[in-house]
Amino acid sequence: MKKSTALFSATLAIIGVYYGAKQWLKNPKVARAVGVMGLSGVMATAPAYAMSESAVQSFANAMKTSANAQNIGQLSVLIDDEAVISLTRQGNTATLNKNGYLQLLQKSWAGSKDYRYDIAISDVVVSGNQAKAQVKITESWVKNDKKTTITTVSRATLQDSGKNAVLLRAVSQVTVE
Repeated sequence: MKKSTALFSATLAIIGVYYGAKQWLKNPKVARAVGVMGLSGVMATAPAYAMSESAVQSFANAMKTSANAQNIGQLSVLIDDEAVISLTRQGNTATLNKNGYLQLLQKSWAGSKDYRYDIAISDVVVSGNQAKAQVKITESWVKNDKKTTITTVSRATLQDSGKNAVLLRAVSQVTVE
C-alpha cells in the first residue's frame, strides 16, 4: 500500500472519530455511525496479515514433511509463483524459478532410495509480511548403491501468502558430499 493512501485513510479516520465525538452531544446515533466509519477506514488500510517467526518455522516443518513424502503438489504451495532461487556450486551459478526448483527435487527423487530431507532455519528477521532467514537444507539418498548427500546453505526471503509462509527468494551455496 502506498504511504499516501495510508496517510489519507488515517486522516479520514481521525476526522471521522473527531466528528463522531463532536456529534455525540447532538445525536448519538449519527455519532456512532460516523465514528465506526472512521475506525473502519483505519482497519481497512491495515495489512491483512503479517509474517511471524512461528509462520517461518511452520514453513520449515511443511517443507520437511512434503519433501520426505515426495509430495510435489504440497511443495508447490510452499513456493511463490514468482520465486527466484540462485544455486552456486563449485563457482557455477544456476538461477531457477519455481518450476525449475521443483524439477530439480523430482530429479533427486527419481530412481533413488531412502530419500531424506532436513531443514533448519535460524537468524530470522521479520519485517511486515516478509522474513529473511538463514536456511540449511540437507538432502540424502541412495542411487545405484551410492549414497549422495547435498547440503544447501541459503539466505532466504519468505513471504506471508495469507494462508502460510512461502519461499520468495533464496541465494544458496550447494555442497555435494
